[in-house]
Amino acid sequence: MAARPIYMDYHATTPTDPRVVEAMLPYFTERFGNAGSIDHVYGAEAADAVKVARKQVAHIINAPAPEDIIFTSGATESNNIAILGVAEQYAGKGDHVITCATEHKAVLDTCKHLAATGKDVTVLPVDEYGIVDLEALESSITDRTVLISIMTANNEIGTIAPVAEIGKIAHDHGVLFHTDAAQAVGHIPMDVERIGIDLLSISGHKIYGPKGIGALYIRRRNPKVKLSPVVFGGGQERGYRSGTLNVPGIVGLGTAMEIAEKEMAEEEVRFRAWTTEMLEAFREAYPSVLLNGHPTQRLAHNLNVCLPGVESKALIHLLKDELSISSGSACTTTSVEPSHVLLSIGRTVKEAHSSVRFGLGRDIIDRQMQSCIESVILNISHIQKIK
Repeated sequence: MAARPIYMDYHATTPTDPRVVEAMLPYFTERFGNAGSIDHVYGAEAADAVKVARKQVAHIINAPAPEDIIFTSGATESNNIAILGVAEQYAGKGDHVITCATEHKAVLDTCKHLAATGKDVTVLPVDEYGIVDLEALESSITDRTVLISIMTANNEIGTIAPVAEIGKIAHDHGVLFHTDAAQAVGHIPMDVERIGIDLLSISGHKIYGPKGIGALYIRRRNPKVKLSPVVFGGGQERGYRSGTLNVPGIVGLGTAMEIAEKEMAEEEVRFRAWTTEMLEAFREAYPSVLLNGHPTQRLAHNLNVCLPGVESKALIHLLKDELSISSGSACTTTSVEPSHVLLSIGRTVKEAHSSVRFGLGRDIIDRQMQSCIESVILNISHIQKIK
């Protein structure tokens, strides 16, 4: 069988870590109980496994208590529950929500829905690095503002937002702060108490856990956050997210978080060295290359570059047998429209269509990195020759 291409699209999804799979397997078969049916051993052991996972997730973000965590199907659902839940619950206080232009569609489209129902939504611009202006953020707050939703780390360009400063601004004005941390949790240290986060969205498959599982942190004190549920039924997950719990997925998410906490620091050093090496090599071979995103305040495993004059889709096609990379968000890769993130940081449509994203991950080895660099440079040269 032919060798598979080197996978470098870890922002889109990650393979489930074998240690995570091993932890999950018993909960598909012999420990298959419903965590809500605790009158017998099958349900009780499932409920116990959920409790352990809740502690594991809470611990990695320094949530005050495991009960602050509710399990969802992923960060998209968590974002929806957080934003829609706040908008409805606090409607008596205000109808204004603030977000920014580089958010994931799970946030932007949810806010667009709110605007269509008559809510007031402010979408703030960002600078050339993808960071919102803090003065502009603060000045946009009114006495009707109930929520600020700004992602921690951007899924396309890797820029890390000044979330601690945003949290302080929000709390100084009595406004709740939600952050989509799907790309951040398990990759960089997160502390909801220190940062001042009231609601935080998590995705399992971005951190070597299974697909179809996520979590939402909901602050229960100082201030106590209340949400109107958007999923109704049996009242599971404090009534915020009804439905039979996905016990194997929850166990997998908890295990993935525990592994990430132990290995995150070492991975950060390794990935930072590799992305630095890649950028330097690309610049040496192709001096006009542009870095998309912040040069230092960025995820270590992200490298998004603009290669002027090189059509990204053409490059990706040429590399498809050797390397799996993308031109942007996994949720919009079938679209011919340029990335809204890249346009927001000032790239032209042409530059956006000349940008590629490399997402490094746990299973990559040094030899593969060198092969990646050589293949990209060789194929850029090939495209230039045939133009």
